[in-house]
Amino acid sequence: MPDTSDDQQKSYAEFNDAVNMTPAELERFLNTDDSKRVGWKGEDGDGKGESVGHKSGRRIVEIKHKKKADLTADDYAHMKKVTGYVHRHLAQGGPAKDKEDSDWRYSLMNWGHDPEKG
Repeated sequence: MPDTSDDQQKSYAEFNDAVNMTPAELERFLNTDDSKRVGWKGEDGDGKGESVGHKSGRRIVEIKHKKKADLTADDYAHMKKVTGYVHRHLAQGGPAKDKEDSDWRYSLMNWGHDPEKG
Protein backbone atom coordinates (compact mmCIF):
# COMPACT_ATOMS: atom_id res chain seq x y z
CA MET A 1 0.00 0.00 0.00
CA PRO A 2 1.48 3.38 -0.95
CA ASP A 3 2.52 5.74 1.81
CA THR A 4 0.23 8.79 1.81
CA SER A 5 2.22 10.52 4.50
CA ASP A 6 2.36 14.24 5.07
CA ASP A 7 5.83 14.16 3.46
CA GLN A 8 4.39 12.80 0.20
CA GLN A 9 1.54 15.32 0.29
CA LYS A 10 4.09 18.11 0.74
CA SER A 11 6.32 16.73 -2.04
CA TYR A 12 3.34 16.48 -4.38
CA ALA A 13 2.23 20.07 -3.69
CA GLU A 14 5.76 21.50 -3.99
CA PHE A 15 6.38 19.59 -7.24
CA ASN A 16 3.18 20.93 -8.77
CA ASP A 17 4.13 24.47 -7.73
CA ALA A 18 7.65 24.12 -9.16
CA VAL A 19 6.57 22.49 -12.44
CA ASN A 20 4.57 25.22 -14.17
CA MET A 21 4.68 23.72 -17.66
CA THR A 22 2.02 21.32 -18.88
CA PRO A 23 3.16 17.90 -20.11
CA ALA A 24 2.43 19.03 -23.70
CA GLU A 25 4.47 22.23 -23.29
CA LEU A 26 7.35 20.29 -21.77
CA GLU A 27 7.27 17.61 -24.48
CA ARG A 28 7.35 20.31 -27.20
CA PHE A 29 10.30 22.01 -25.51
CA LEU A 30 12.21 18.73 -25.02
CA ASN A 31 12.12 18.27 -28.81
CA THR A 32 13.92 21.58 -29.46
CA ASP A 33 17.62 22.02 -30.14
CA ASP A 34 17.88 24.44 -27.21
CA SER A 35 16.56 21.79 -24.83
CA LYS A 36 18.96 19.18 -26.10
CA ARG A 37 21.94 21.58 -26.10
CA VAL A 38 21.89 22.78 -22.47
CA GLY A 39 22.72 20.98 -19.28
CA TRP A 40 25.27 18.63 -17.82
CA LYS A 41 25.92 15.69 -20.13
CA GLY A 42 27.53 13.33 -17.64
CA GLU A 43 30.86 12.33 -16.30
CA ASP A 44 32.53 11.67 -19.63
CA GLY A 45 32.76 15.41 -20.19
CA ASP A 46 32.67 15.15 -23.96
CA GLY A 47 29.33 16.92 -24.23
CA LYS A 48 27.59 14.03 -25.95
CA GLY A 49 24.46 12.19 -24.97
CA GLU A 50 21.42 13.32 -23.06
CA SER A 51 21.75 15.87 -20.28
CA VAL A 52 20.56 15.13 -16.77
CA GLY A 53 17.90 17.85 -17.10
CA HIS A 54 16.61 16.55 -20.44
CA LYS A 55 16.25 13.05 -18.99
CA SER A 56 14.51 14.55 -15.97
CA GLY A 57 12.08 16.38 -18.26
CA ARG A 58 11.05 13.10 -19.87
CA ARG A 59 10.50 11.61 -16.41
CA ILE A 60 8.44 14.67 -15.34
CA VAL A 61 6.13 14.12 -18.34
CA GLU A 62 5.64 10.50 -17.23
CA ILE A 63 4.88 11.57 -13.65
CA LYS A 64 2.44 14.26 -14.78
CA HIS A 65 0.52 11.68 -16.83
CA LYS A 66 0.05 9.40 -13.81
CA LYS A 67 -2.83 9.48 -11.38
CA LYS A 68 -1.72 10.55 -7.91
CA ALA A 69 -2.71 7.13 -6.52
CA ASP A 70 -0.34 5.44 -9.01
CA LEU A 71 2.79 7.40 -8.04
CA THR A 72 5.63 5.26 -6.70
CA ALA A 73 8.29 5.96 -4.08
CA ASP A 74 10.74 6.53 -6.99
CA ASP A 75 8.32 9.06 -8.49
CA TYR A 76 8.16 10.94 -5.19
CA ALA A 77 11.97 10.88 -4.92
CA HIS A 78 12.24 12.38 -8.42
CA MET A 79 9.60 14.97 -7.58
CA LYS A 80 11.73 16.10 -4.61
CA LYS A 81 14.81 16.26 -6.84
CA VAL A 82 12.94 18.41 -9.37
CA THR A 83 11.64 20.79 -6.71
CA GLY A 84 15.11 21.17 -5.21
CA TYR A 85 16.70 21.85 -8.60
CA VAL A 86 14.07 24.43 -9.58
CA HIS A 87 14.38 26.28 -6.26
CA ARG A 88 18.21 26.32 -6.37
CA HIS A 89 18.32 27.41 -10.02
CA LEU A 90 15.74 30.18 -9.48
CA ALA A 91 17.75 31.44 -6.50
CA GLN A 92 20.70 32.02 -8.87
CA GLY A 93 18.56 34.65 -10.56
CA GLY A 94 19.66 34.11 -14.12
CA PRO A 95 21.41 36.59 -16.39
CA ALA A 96 20.72 40.30 -16.18
CA LYS A 97 20.05 40.49 -19.93
CA ASP A 98 18.28 38.21 -22.40
CA LYS A 99 16.77 35.91 -19.77
CA GLU A 100 14.14 34.83 -22.27
CA ASP A 101 16.73 33.24 -24.57
CA SER A 102 19.25 32.16 -21.92
CA ASP A 103 20.72 28.77 -21.12
CA TRP A 104 19.57 29.47 -17.54
CA ARG A 105 15.93 29.56 -18.69
CA TYR A 106 16.33 26.57 -21.01
CA SER A 107 17.86 24.50 -18.20
CA LEU A 108 14.93 25.34 -15.94
CA MET A 109 12.50 24.46 -18.71
CA ASN A 110 14.11 21.00 -19.04
CA TRP A 111 13.10 20.57 -15.39
CA GLY A 112 9.52 21.67 -16.14
CA HIS A 113 9.71 25.28 -14.97
CA ASP A 114 9.46 28.25 -17.32
CA PRO A 115 10.50 31.41 -15.41
CA GLU A 116 8.85 33.52 -18.13
CA LYS A 117 5.41 32.17 -17.28
CA GLY A 118 3.31 34.33 -14.98
